[in-house]
Amino acid sequence: MQDGTIRHELITFRAILRYAADKHLLPDSSVPKGKVLHSRARREAFTPQEYRHLHTYARKWVNQAQNDEKKWYRTIIYNFILIMANTGMRTIEARNLRWRDVDVDVRMDKQGRRFCCLNVRGKNKYRELVAPDSVATYFERIKEISNATGPDDPVFSTLEGKSSSTLFSKRIRDILTGSKLLYGSSKIPRSSYCLRHTYATFRLMEGVDVYFLAKQMGTSVRMIEDHYGHITPSKNADLILQGIPGWQPAKQGSATGSEVSVNADGGRTASAKSRSPKR
Repeated sequence: MQDGTIRHELITFRAILRYAADKHLLPDSSVPKGKVLHSRARREAFTPQEYRHLHTYARKWVNQAQNDEKKWYRTIIYNFILIMANTGMRTIEARNLRWRDVDVDVRMDKQGRRFCCLNVRGKNKYRELVAPDSVATYFERIKEISNATGPDDPVFSTLEGKSSSTLFSKRIRDILTGSKLLYGSSKIPRSSYCLRHTYATFRLMEGVDVYFLAKQMGTSVRMIEDHYGHITPSKNADLILQGIPGWQPAKQGSATGSEVSVNADGGRTASAKSRSPKR
């Protein structure tokens, strides 16, 4: 049982005790006082090395499918992993995602760099998030083989075109088991939700501003700081030491080419070739 579920059950149980005490069925001293604390366990993200291994294994895993149905599901799951690791979506947002919410027409930022947009919703909350243009390719791969492609159809569906209520949880566990990545340092089984934590970790390691990351992920700055404060400062030395003599901001285009980028774009460490914008 997950920590969030246990917390909600404790809150419900306390409310029942409070009701019984108000009806004088229990002494007031029987009702626990204070707040039910959130778990402070570290979010189990994949390390860059683990993620690259997962991506390499996933490609082989797809090709080793024993029949057409298994290959279909493995192809969907492979692209699902890439989408989740490159957007930071919550699993409930992925489950609610419909094709009308996916804008695969690549847009341009002020520097001419390409990106795409998604409109996601959780529990009655809507927000827009941006993603690298490669994510549009992953969605197109899914749509090419999906049996549910109408505007109101679920993006992540079953072979029969129905919404996947579990988001392929059993098959996700299978691929994590096969790649020997089911357990991390915490020894707690990983799930697809770890891809959201991986996204946050990778973005922080690249120096993304906490405020903008919180907006992108639909959460608070406090949550980012509480759960991802373990990101090593050495990864952001250029930002932390900016302004100190000898640490002036680097000029654009001055990179030597030896820098290693931490990303989840197909497990690569070099910039992917941009897709051509749709005409």
